[in-house]
Amino acid sequence: MSEFLDHIRNELAAIETAGMTKHERLISGPQGAHVAMEGRQMLNLCANNYLGLADHPDLIAAAHGALNDHGFGMASVRFICGTQDLHRQLEARLAGYLGHDDSILFAACFDANGGLFEPLLGPEDAVISDSLNHASIIDGIRLCKARRYRYANSDMADLELQLQTARADGARFIMIATDGVFSMDGYLAKLPEIRALADTYGALLMVDDCHATGFMGPQGRGTPAHFGVQADIVTGTLGKALGGALGGYIAGPQAVIDLLRQRARPYLFSNALPPAIVAAGLTALDLVERADDLRAQLFANASYWRAGLADAGFELLPGAHPIVPVMLGEARLAQAMAADLGKRGVHVAGFFFPVVPKGRARIRTQMNAALTRDDLDFGLEAFVAAGHSVGVL
Repeated sequence: MSEFLDHIRNELAAIETAGMTKHERLISGPQGAHVAMEGRQMLNLCANNYLGLADHPDLIAAAHGALNDHGFGMASVRFICGTQDLHRQLEARLAGYLGHDDSILFAACFDANGGLFEPLLGPEDAVISDSLNHASIIDGIRLCKARRYRYANSDMADLELQLQTARADGARFIMIATDGVFSMDGYLAKLPEIRALADTYGALLMVDDCHATGFMGPQGRGTPAHFGVQADIVTGTLGKALGGALGGYIAGPQAVIDLLRQRARPYLFSNALPPAIVAAGLTALDLVERADDLRAQLFANASYWRAGLADAGFELLPGAHPIVPVMLGEARLAQAMAADLGKRGVHVAGFFFPVVPKGRARIRTQMNAALTRDDLDFGLEAFVAAGHSVGVL
């Protein structure tokens, strides 16, 4: 045991030496545009709380009501004794909202992606994945026996080559898997072109829409709705724009959802979502469908913030999504910049290997609809001061 622990300690020391140790900061109070940390209020620019619903009173009231009516937890997986009426209501509501036959709930979208591929695809099949896909998609693909192909991020020529290769290799069924929004960059997948290629080569299209559902497209129905295309299977989360707690889902054709209920291991071997989370998810969908004002504010904030950072001289990745990455290069610099901003009252996080490639460290800023113009001006002033302090500007 001591030899093993020495090995682990050496691994931790190497991470620290490389400047890649991740530090968790304590928040005392709810998630929001401002958070309480170490006895002071901090401007929060790093949450996935895109519409500012994480502390919305209607969601809190719905959760309280479900605690009273449906109890604290299910103490079981659903096929044994764990499904309540709320679970099926939310699954039907999500399916209708996203334009699919049905949906199935998971503890998280990581579990949804982890459980999707193995029941649906066998060794006779192929899955083709974008190179920047989320780790959960990568892990889910690893768990299935289908042949694996990968294409360069949003490179349609490479995708077509992989489709041709999979067909030439005799694949029975082919599934293209892509993020709707690539979370570290804020890039949108080229869904119209991907859909066209999928149709040309008889492939299925799967989209992970975690960073779009609720605020991209008409009524926030996600990147497929934004582009006016239909994905065959969509995965997503309740843990970002839809309230910010936890829970994931897969939406798609009835037969697909029915088979996942029978075979998806994270579904079969994990407790059902707590009733409070499910009830709040239903309320979140009600709020989101009529939240055009919040979506307009979110994108106005993103435009103002991006322009302010660019005018100050920061290197940004292009785009219009509320994810606005500030590129810094090295992990230590990203850590130093985040720490300096923390001293100035701005809560951000540095991202570096293995979350992003080596040499591509960044601070991923994220806008939300609850931020005011004064908040953004305060944040811009802090970024400029911190940039000069650490030598970025």
